[in-house]
Amino acid sequence: MKQRLTYESAHTLLAGDPEELRAQAHAKRCEYLPGEKATYIIMRIVSYTNICVADCSYCAFYRKPSDPEGYVLSNEAIFKKIDDLLEVGGSLVAMEGGFHPKLKIDHYENLFQAVRERYGNKIEIYGPTIVEVIFIARSSRISLEEALLRLQKAGLHWIPGGGAEILTDPWRQKLSPRKYSVQEYLEGMELAQKLGFGTTATMVIGFGESWEDRIEHLEHVRQLQDKTGGFRSFLLWTYQSDNTALGGKRISNDEYLKALALSRLYLDNIPVIRASFLTQGKEGPLALKWGASDFDIALEDQVTQLAGGPLEANVKSVLEWVKKAEIEPLQRQPFFHPLQALV
Repeated sequence: MKQRLTYESAHTLLAGDPEELRAQAHAKRCEYLPGEKATYIIMRIVSYTNICVADCSYCAFYRKPSDPEGYVLSNEAIFKKIDDLLEVGGSLVAMEGGFHPKLKIDHYENLFQAVRERYGNKIEIYGPTIVEVIFIARSSRISLEEALLRLQKAGLHWIPGGGAEILTDPWRQKLSPRKYSVQEYLEGMELAQKLGFGTTATMVIGFGESWEDRIEHLEHVRQLQDKTGGFRSFLLWTYQSDNTALGGKRISNDEYLKALALSRLYLDNIPVIRASFLTQGKEGPLALKWGASDFDIALEDQVTQLAGGPLEANVKSVLEWVKKAEIEPLQRQPFFHPLQALV
């Protein structure tokens, strides 16, 4: 049995030939899906509110409760966004917003019930993130378990990995001190998995964190996956710096690819590594040869768009990028259903 990567062997790999890193990651990716193919899903991230009291320094999206630009979307506005998604063959809507102090658990129950009643299983709902659910539970003065069970009963099946950013406490204190500790995040995800939710893992890089910080994050994810097996996929994306209090410059795509390859090799217990076309744009297809086997085509993601992310919402254009990289895109459904032929 091949030895797992450790902190030390990961650093050795990073210090070596980048092509060797790429080749090893691509070989690992091909254990799950042939290298000339990649899966994708058409989705939309619907930010149901931009009002948030988390005050994260890297976010260009949020508005404080008193801000005149703050909003809470009506059900009708959300339905319109879902209708547009269905028209282009989409099947997943991610419902993510912020820490809105006035929205209690019943608001989310009513929203998810309304979506389920209108669309049934035509659409899958991802979100809120576990940090949002922790906030909702505490704001509503109920336990996290009760909040999760009530949302599940209302029709929510998935808790995505957003809100993780970098899973080290010093970085969480620096970037988002009100967004809960590493332990609270991991315990929340583990509880969601125990209760039967599908979950995904994520990491955001490019804040100035070290490779040691990134490896610590991967170690936390791998340990929880060893324990529960609950993560269906892992998504790596990059910090977008426009219009944020934190500022800074974007990391290069080369650095992103190295981190992606390392993630594929380190997370030897997660079958699907997803490339972020949302943040990498036209360079996204390169990631499909550096360890990723899946990507999203997103019609909307205000969080990255307002920070300058290069979102491309034209499905045909994105698929052309992939085909030019000599990779066949295969559309999938949520829950990683068996592959279906591209329509």
